[in-house]
Amino acid sequence: MFPTFDGHNDILLRLFNAPQNRDAIWLTGEGKGHLDLPRMVQGGFVGGFFAIYIPSPPQEDEDGIDYHQLMENPPYRLPLPALITAEGALPTAWAMANHMLWMERASQGRFKIVRSVADIRANMAAGVISGILHMEGAEAIGPDLDALYGFHAMGLRSLGPVWSRPTIFGHGVPFAYPSSPDTGGGLTEAGKRLVVACNELKIMLDLSHMTEKGFDDVAALSTAPLVATHSNAHAITQSSRNLTDRQLAVVKASNGMVGLNFATSFLRRDGKQSADMGWEDVLSHLDHLITHLGEDNVGLGSDFDGATIPQGIGDVAGLPALQQAMLDHQYGEALVRKLCYDNWLALLGRTWGG
Repeated sequence: MFPTFDGHNDILLRLFNAPQNRDAIWLTGEGKGHLDLPRMVQGGFVGGFFAIYIPSPPQEDEDGIDYHQLMENPPYRLPLPALITAEGALPTAWAMANHMLWMERASQGRFKIVRSVADIRANMAAGVISGILHMEGAEAIGPDLDALYGFHAMGLRSLGPVWSRPTIFGHGVPFAYPSSPDTGGGLTEAGKRLVVACNELKIMLDLSHMTEKGFDDVAALSTAPLVATHSNAHAITQSSRNLTDRQLAVVKASNGMVGLNFATSFLRRDGKQSADMGWEDVLSHLDHLITHLGEDNVGLGSDFDGATIPQGIGDVAGLPALQQAMLDHQYGEALVRKLCYDNWLALLGRTWGG
C-alpha cells in the first residue's frame, strides 16, 4: 500500500452540519461519510486539502427538485445558486476553520495543520496526517481582501476563487452534462487583485470550478503553477466541470497539476451520478491526464465527503483498491507512487517554495 496525499475533501462541511457529533465524525467514526481518523489510517491517507465550503441557503423555487434524479437522467443543467456576500459567508467560514483547529487538538498529535512541504514530510516520517486549510469558493473574502490575510495567518494555503455559484471574484461552471466549461464570464477586477495577493502570499490557486474564461484569466495573470485539485478530462466525460485538452496543455506549460476527481458524474462517460461503475472510466481519465500532462503532473483529488464515489473505492479505506487497479492496469510502482503523493509534494514545493 502506498501513502496517499489527496487534493480535496469536504469533511469540514460534515462537522459544520453536525457539530454535536464531531467526536464520532472525526475521532471514532460514525459509520457515515467517507472520512474519519481511523479509516484514514486504515487507507493509508497521509494528508490532503481540507475545504472550507459555504453551503447555499435553500431557494424557494428549488422546492420539489430532485437533483440526484436529474443527474441520473442526462442531459441536465442544474441552476446556479445566487451569490453569497462576505458578510453572510464569514461566520460559516470562520466556524469551519475553527473545526479544523479542533481536529488538530482533538487528534492528540495524530493530525496536524501544515504550512510547508517540510511540515508534510516531517509528519509522514512520524506517522502524522497532514491537513492543508483550503477554501472552495472565496465568498468569505471581501473586496478589500482583509480576510484573506486573516485566514492566511490561521493556515490557509490554498484557495479556489469560486465554487459553482458566482462570487465577487468570478464565475463558476454549473453542474451540466453534456457541456463545455465555457459557460460564463472570467475574473472580475476584484478577482484579479485576489490572484495577485495569493501569489504574493504563496497561497495555491485552485481552478477546479472556474469557467474557461476564468481559467484563462488566471493563467494570464498568475506567476504560480496552474492547479485543478479535483478535475477530470473533458475528452472522456463531457461535463462542464472537466478540463479540455487545451486547458490541460496550459496546465502542463505552467508545470502545474490536476488531481483526479472521484465524483462519479465527472468520471462516468454517460454523466450519471450512480456509484455502480467499474474501473474502466477511472483508468481512462488517468490515462488521458497522464498522456496530456505527463507522469509528474497528475495526482488524486478525491472529493471525499462532497460527492458520490465509485463503489470500488467506497470511502478512504478503499484507496488501496484503487492503487491495485492502477497496478493491474500496468502502471508501475514508481508511477503509482507519483500519482499517490510524490507529485503533490513536488507541486506544493514549486508553489509554496522551500
